[in-house]
Amino acid sequence: MFRAMTQASVSLVNRFLPDPFLFAVILTVVVFGFGLFAGNTPIQMVQFWGEDFWNLLAFSMQMLLILVTGYTLAKTPLFSRLLQAIASTAKTPGRAIILTTVVSAAAAWLNWGFGLVIGALLAREIAKKVDGVDYRLLIASAYSGFIVWHGGFSGSIPLTIATDKHIVVDLIGVIPTSQTIFSPMNLFILAALFITLPIVNRLMMPEKGKAFVFRGIQDEPVEKKEVAAATALTPADRLENSRLVSQIISVMGFGFIVYYFGKNGFKLNLDIVNFVFLFCGILLHGTPRKFLDAAAEAVKGTTGIVIQFPFYAGIMGMMVSSGLAASMSQWFVSISNATTFPLLSFWAAGLVNIFVPSGGGQWAVQAPIMMPAGAELGVDAAKTAMAIAWGDAWTNMIQPFWALPALAIAGLGARDIMGYCLIVLFVSGAVISLGFLLF
Repeated sequence: MFRAMTQASVSLVNRFLPDPFLFAVILTVVVFGFGLFAGNTPIQMVQFWGEDFWNLLAFSMQMLLILVTGYTLAKTPLFSRLLQAIASTAKTPGRAIILTTVVSAAAAWLNWGFGLVIGALLAREIAKKVDGVDYRLLIASAYSGFIVWHGGFSGSIPLTIATDKHIVVDLIGVIPTSQTIFSPMNLFILAALFITLPIVNRLMMPEKGKAFVFRGIQDEPVEKKEVAAATALTPADRLENSRLVSQIISVMGFGFIVYYFGKNGFKLNLDIVNFVFLFCGILLHGTPRKFLDAAAEAVKGTTGIVIQFPFYAGIMGMMVSSGLAASMSQWFVSISNATTFPLLSFWAAGLVNIFVPSGGGQWAVQAPIMMPAGAELGVDAAKTAMAIAWGDAWTNMIQPFWALPALAIAGLGARDIMGYCLIVLFVSGAVISLGFLLF
């Protein structure tokens, strides 16, 4: 029964889901049309779109770097052996799916950027070792773990409201993480997902003999690289293959890493994760040449990020400036009461996230609407904030925006995994909804 549902979902997505770039283009046209229907002129919508088109450039570079630095680090001999050791514990396809799901979810819970990269890299390594495991489902399992990120240590909304500079501080004050990330409701949802996701992914395994197997390009033998380095004759070649160069710059890099954590504690963000990945990769590759070869290989998979993220910035600009995002949120508020408000806030955030796939952007749009409405109904502010946070994470399962780094590492397209992610969307939505109803 479950396997038949999965096959139907996969077939549906394969038939109707376009390439992620076309998905972004279609969303652009749809939002443009909705904006006109809401009373904006065509010139206004084009203006909203164009003015915000490049607003994600800094974030796009961060995402590109987390893919490149994470992939490059994984190609180091030490990290490759570590991934191989973890992958070797998965002896069967079923264990492979469960292991990938749990590790990726745990990594995303610690830090969302770390989880996106680690899950995909581990899945790729497991696929090389476990015969008969479906590669598409394996990557989908790795991506499914990403759903827990907004309930974890890097959740942007709970971390934002724990500071005294957020946009609704005058209304709700500062809310500590003990009431959000470490609240009984959030811990229940996390525990339920950590149990449910591996089981669901395991149940989606195809019948024996029908798996889509990994056919990746084998890594270049180390011996070949060593020979190339040994035959370097020019001064430039000697510098490129000098361990001393990598060691000198790594001393500076790790000096700053020690300083950062000494000053800030274990506070992770994209910049410091990229910084750690970068200098670990430089040091562990040994020579600049080996590091650059690995980085060049990683860059090949960044096309989706470079091309598509500006379109999503334009979509978000139209959603916010035209009032569409606010209208969606206000409609959900209008049909809510004190009991249903957190649940409907979660659903509203999930809908808005399809068009505004950014935690910070979504908070900026919904907080001024949902937080005052929740306060008027007597709903706990921390619960309302976490409803928005979980909604933002939930529909990432059908939004290719965040899947691009994992797909680039895997060498797959969105159609290859989104059929499985659609099943995860429904199951996880039920689990998270239950959490808001019970608490």
